[in-house]
Amino acid sequence: INTTGVLPRSIFNTFNRLQVELDPNAEQDIVDKFRKSQRRTIISVRFLLLLIIIPILTHQLSKALVVSPIVDRFRDSENPQLFINYEMEEEALLELERFEEKIKFQALINSEPSLSPQEVQEEIEQKVKEKAFDIAEEYRVMSGNAVKNVFADIISVIVFICFLVYSKQEIAVLKEFFDYVVYGLSDSAKAFIIILFTDIFVGFHSPHGWEVILEGVSRHWGLPANHEFIFLFIATFPVILDTIFKY
Repeated sequence: INTTGVLPRSIFNTFNRLQVELDPNAEQDIVDKFRKSQRRTIISVRFLLLLIIIPILTHQLSKALVVSPIVDRFRDSENPQLFINYEMEEEALLELERFEEKIKFQALINSEPSLSPQEVQEEIEQKVKEKAFDIAEEYRVMSGNAVKNVFADIISVIVFICFLVYSKQEIAVLKEFFDYVVYGLSDSAKAFIIILFTDIFVGFHSPHGWEVILEGVSRHWGLPANHEFIFLFIATFPVILDTIFKY
């Protein structure tokens, strides 16, 4: 039940505002609040940048300085494994077949009349053989990079977790910063952000994006893309993400 006092509430608000304006320490309080907000913003932005830079920098440095020498040393340099999954092998064979068909087509329309069919065939075989060696070298490097990425990612995750453990104060400041930003938004701005993120991650076209991301992660680690797992992930995870966003 709302009760009405003897004096209007606006009068008390006016007195409170005048009291604040006449307070000799009011200006200093405003400056202190601004400095606190500025310091919170600087710490939050710097911490966000570190959250992005540290894993990337750790991955690159650990891969170049630690993981690559060890992997290159233990891999068989005389007969290294070219393909670490069947998808790489299929891609390499398909690339070689397309190159061979392209060379044959060019030979049919551009071959010199002085060359015999046998000489043309030998020239095609020589070009195909050179291309096969180039493809083999390319996929050997890709297979090595996939193995290196696994160990470099593990090191990056460990460093990232250690950084979070020793940054509890910065995490609290970041949480306070996000609370200030989010609660400072209007209801229409919050609704716009929710609709934007839900449409990107769980909208009508989002399954194609998730499929590209998961296939990219599989390729990054040298794993064959398990389409059954991808479809199951797309059918469950975006729904959970949609619920979290709306909540």
